Amino acid sequence: MFHKLYVRIWLAVVLAVAVLTLLVGWVWRLAAEPPLRDVVLRNEAGQVIGRGSARLPFTEEERHARMLRRAQRQATLSEPASGASAQAPSPNSGTPEPADTLPTGERTDVAERTPPPGAPEFELRMHNGQTMRMHLMRAPPSIWSRPPFGFAWMLVWVGLAVALATYPIVRTLTRRLERLQNGVQQWGEGDLSIRVPENGQDEVAFLAKRFNQAAERVQALVQSREALLASQKSLLANASHELRSPLTRIRMGLELMGASATPAFRDEISRNISELDALIEEILLASRLDAREADLGSIESVELIGMAAEECARVDAELELQANPSTDGLQTVATELTVLGVAKLLRRAVRNLLENARRYGAGQISLSLSHTAQHAVIRVADHGPGVPPELQERIFEPFYRLPGATERDGGVGLGLALVKSIAQRHGGRAFCENQPDGGACFVIELPLSPSEKA
Repeated sequence: MFHKLYVRIWLAVVLAVAVLTLLVGWVWRLAAEPPLRDVVLRNEAGQVIGRGSARLPFTEEERHARMLRRAQRQATLSEPASGASAQAPSPNSGTPEPADTLPTGERTDVAERTPPPGAPEFELRMHNGQTMRMHLMRAPPSIWSRPPFGFAWMLVWVGLAVALATYPIVRTLTRRLERLQNGVQQWGEGDLSIRVPENGQDEVAFLAKRFNQAAERVQALVQSREALLASQKSLLANASHELRSPLTRIRMGLELMGASATPAFRDEISRNISELDALIEEILLASRLDAREADLGSIESVELIGMAAEECARVDAELELQANPSTDGLQTVATELTVLGVAKLLRRAVRNLLENARRYGAGQISLSLSHTAQHAVIRVADHGPGVPPELQERIFEPFYRLPGATERDGGVGLGLALVKSIAQRHGGRAFCENQPDGGACFVIELPLSPSEKA
């Protein structure tokens, strides 16, 4: 039970409250002890004053002087007219009896009153008309009631003592939680090898143990996935290289056939070889794009308008330059649109979009260029059946074909996947949307070069 975290916190709170209660009670007793001592002394002094004259065989003045010395009081004896006075030591406090009997049979009245500051606390009226006024000498204040040990300061010291006493307990309980928090944060930031200490047998230790087990499984899964992907990439690369050798032999055999083969047969063989060669090239490119450390080419400024015009001429597509609002509110058409990237990859992305539109679209194909404050925008539109909204994301998956597409339409389903990968490697994105008047529109957004943004 004592291994439970809530039990430890509960015991720490109980201990803190108990220590605080004891210390506050001790301080209160120190502060309240002098008044209680004064009350006791006042009672004792009153009894001495009331009974002293009956016990001592002295003259009246001697009796009172002896009485005052015994009671440790300071007294002032005043004549009604002359104001003469006599002093004697007084006790710290006392409450006298109202009157007592003197040996001569006369009475001495003793009266206690609540005087104003500086006035006598007791008056003794004697038979000869004299009045004795007595001042109670207060006990010196305790050291605990003087600065820096006043009651308020003592409460401060008590609070500090409790804080210092309970800090190690609370810190011990929370330090492991902080370690667990730091470990989870580092793990979430990508350091899958991080592990946290499993000290103790409470809930924190149990949570740390479960976290380490989960982190171990996740790391193993990630490593397995990375190993599988690396194996697949290696397999694709090796298979692509190996396929080029038989393709070369087929080409050589086709050339050696000479006139013995019919033109239709030769054209069919040549077309199949070209498609297989294109497939191998796309597989190799996809493998390099997936490998972040692969060298895809030098980064340079690429002028999109000229490149788009060349590619549009290949497939007889229409090129449009859309106007953009300028800072003065006028519509302007850009004569140059530059981005930073690998020129051959960007050309490949534009070519794949145009080939896809020519293959699956119907009618005229158009390519439009525009830009926003941060991006260059390439749009390739066709007048085909379009893409269902629920498939506009999936169409960019490798080797995926829309329902109804056949192998006779050409392509293997890697063209759009390469477009998306190329756009992402350049810090942009690719997506599909349908046009209001029918047909599909594929869009590439690429970050503008710093000179274009300025």
